[in-house]
Amino acid sequence: QVQLVESGGGLVQAGGSLRLSCTASGNIFVLNAVDWYRQAPGEQRQLVAKITTRNTTNYADSVKGRFTISKGNAKNTVDLQMNSLKPEDTGVYYCAAEILGRPAYWGQGTHVTVSS
Repeated sequence: QVQLVESGGGLVQAGGSLRLSCTASGNIFVLNAVDWYRQAPGEQRQLVAKITTRNTTNYADSVKGRFTISKGNAKNTVDLQMNSLKPEDTGVYYCAAEILGRPAYWGQGTHVTVSS
């Protein structure tokens, strides 16, 4: 089992920045990658960014150049630095841990609201 806890959400004005953190515990050695997903109100959950155990990263086109995913300084954490935030970035952000290329574990989510 793997447990994921997100933190760092909040309210920010457009153009501002937030940093989200995902802390993993449990049997983390089985994981292949950690993802950040976003679910906007009334929409499906979408992949925002991914980082693999080899530090390969991928981003959704809508966040390229503004968001950066990285392994955090704290042990077993993955951070999502979000800059130049837009109102359309509003949503619940979920951390997910992959096994064999698919999300197997999810965090509880953290709310991000970007005001215009």
